[in-house]
Amino acid sequence: MFNKLVAIEPVSLIPSAEVKLKDYAKEIVMYPDIPADDEEILRRIGDADAVLVSYTSRINRWVIERCPNVKYIGMCCSLYSEESANVDIACARERGIRVLGIRDYGDRGVVEYVLHELTGLLHGFGMPMLRDEPVEIYGLKVGVVGLGVSGRMIADALAFLGAKISYYARAPKADAEAAGYTYKALDELLADSEVVFCCLNKNVLLLQAPQFEALGDGKVLFNTSIGPGFDPAAMEAWVRRPGNYFFCDTKAAAGAVSEDFFSLPNVHCPAVSAGRTKQAFVLLSEKVLANIETALAEIG
Repeated sequence: MFNKLVAIEPVSLIPSAEVKLKDYAKEIVMYPDIPADDEEILRRIGDADAVLVSYTSRINRWVIERCPNVKYIGMCCSLYSEESANVDIACARERGIRVLGIRDYGDRGVVEYVLHELTGLLHGFGMPMLRDEPVEIYGLKVGVVGLGVSGRMIADALAFLGAKISYYARAPKADAEAAGYTYKALDELLADSEVVFCCLNKNVLLLQAPQFEALGDGKVLFNTSIGPGFDPAAMEAWVRRPGNYFFCDTKAAAGAVSEDFFSLPNVHCPAVSAGRTKQAFVLLSEKVLANIETALAEIG
């Protein structure tokens, strides 16, 4: 059992999970707001030996080196890679601090968001129609860039409705090929697809100006990544050309764009994370608690 566990900001645990934390630490402190700076993060951690953090704050080397009691940092948010994490995992490892994160807890909501927006565009439900007449997903040429968990779920959902799926990943995937999906080089996929889904890890900016030229016009781009999977300036220049559409659920997914970008008629952004559903919070909570149990078993 930890002596003191501090959640330095809101971490989206359901009430029963917050109660369960009492089984893992003698003292629990849950802060209801986001810390303003590193000094405040340091003050909140204090003498705690376990820390929880969400995606809205960073625990950097400066903070970690000033927290000698910390043995565990739990990321209540997606951990895709050490480089993209909002915790300095390398520094934590140097100091013997265990860091665990979660992933794959909000993907179902993202798939539902994609289906909602795509059918709206194809049929003209509440928005301009992509073609001169309503069209179905059946036969649609879809390209998925990044075939991780969410990318595969989007591909499977659209394939079920009859879309023709191509994908780009670091290497061909045997299970995707078995499902009838076609691996293509990135520029080939972009040129051949009518609708492209960017499903990349955080801070992977794969689509640059040449890729948007390959994509061409009369196309649709969805970004379901946490941040932009492209150079924002190149994406915006492409969006401002006639016949192109861009969809993202949060403004952060577009990156640094012009002030009027989200008011463009061919840009659709509800500014709400599609993955933050009731079910996702339950799954997040389960995974956060499981990580705490793992850390306690390892630390002893």
